Amino acid sequence: GARRLESFIPRTMKFSKDVTSSRRKQRKAHFTAPSSLRRKMMSARLSKDLQGKYHVRTMPVRKDDEVQVVRGHFKDRSGKVTAVYRKKWVLHIAPVTREKANGATVPVGIDASKVVITKLYLDKDRKRILERKNREKIAEKAKGKYKEEDVASPMADVD
Repeated sequence: GARRLESFIPRTMKFSKDVTSSRRKQRKAHFTAPSSLRRKMMSARLSKDLQGKYHVRTMPVRKDDEVQVVRGHFKDRSGKVTAVYRKKWVLHIAPVTREKANGATVPVGIDASKVVITKLYLDKDRKRILERKNREKIAEKAKGKYKEEDVASPMADVD
């Protein structure tokens, strides 16, 4: 009996009791997520040159961003995002379409994780997000926290 139970013991340790490791609960949280959370979940990486410019790795995809598909049947196609379809977890991109049997062209949904943002649509809110996420600025702020003399003086009388 004891041997059979061993197979059900999780192999990795859980660090926070507030976070579930249950697959069932994770899937429920994902598929019933409200639109505000789906926005963040539907983020994509920035291209290397944008990462270098803004020091930000990912951003939630927005309607007028320009993206390049990096995986799947439509790989290497690039164009403007025409719709972020949060309910279906997909992006509609201008040149990525297919023809239906009756001759109508319909956009093909592309997963946000399978694209790279090549050009950001910038408005004041988007600029604020970039400033807040800028990793170089965050590192600089942390750098000046303690001065050398602050650390040295309490340690002088320790011997």
